[in-house]
Amino acid sequence: MTDMTETTRPRAALPPGQREIDLFPRFGRRVDQPPPTVPAHPTVTFGGALTAPFEIPLDELVGADRRELAADFHCVAGWSVTGLVWEGVAFADIYQRYVAPAVTPGTTVTHVMVRGLDGERFVAQLDDLLADGVLLADRLGGRPLDGTHGAPLRLVSPAQYGYANIKHVCRIDVLAGAPDAGSAALLDRLLQSHPRARVWEEERHGTVPGWLIRPIYRVIKAVMLSAAARRSESGHHSKVNIG
Repeated sequence: MTDMTETTRPRAALPPGQREIDLFPRFGRRVDQPPPTVPAHPTVTFGGALTAPFEIPLDELVGADRRELAADFHCVAGWSVTGLVWEGVAFADIYQRYVAPAVTPGTTVTHVMVRGLDGERFVAQLDDLLADGVLLADRLGGRPLDGTHGAPLRLVSPAQYGYANIKHVCRIDVLAGAPDAGSAALLDRLLQSHPRARVWEEERHGTVPGWLIRPIYRVIKAVMLSAAARRSESGHHSKVNIG
């Protein structure tokens, strides 16, 4: 297994506006709902600007050229968990092996939409996902992913905030451009996600500078961590060994 330990920044450094916490809580807009049910035989469907869509069984997708990635995780709400160890396959390897040969002739892929079984999705620039250290992971801390952290498969992109790290991955679409954002609810407009979500550039919000919106996200962080603590006390919180 190849080691993909992230070495682009000093090990002790955290991105601007981030604070380290001890637990890796379940997070996201659907945190009040149970994790989605994982199919008995998971697959990942590939679509978009391809000659034809196709699907690959998860076991086949992650069975070859496996990597181990030691990296930190940064939530847009301002908390970070350090020293996580993921296992899976490099996104770039999957793209070159399966996707690139199937792209419609004459098409230049610029973006990738990653979807989860929970309905979440993120549209990333292709270059961001082809970077070193981006993984499609099926294991964390030496154990298979559970529902809390994205079973059966999740995107791990340490250079981007958590909302870009889609959990429960079930579909990947390649695109020849960024899709129209369309209309959004008021809360979504107020907390408009940055389209690239790069942690070291503090790209938290689509229009407001990261440093300016930090106080709002700190309130969200406090609510999330309080909810995580209550779930832990009731026995429903999954604690991950991050040592």
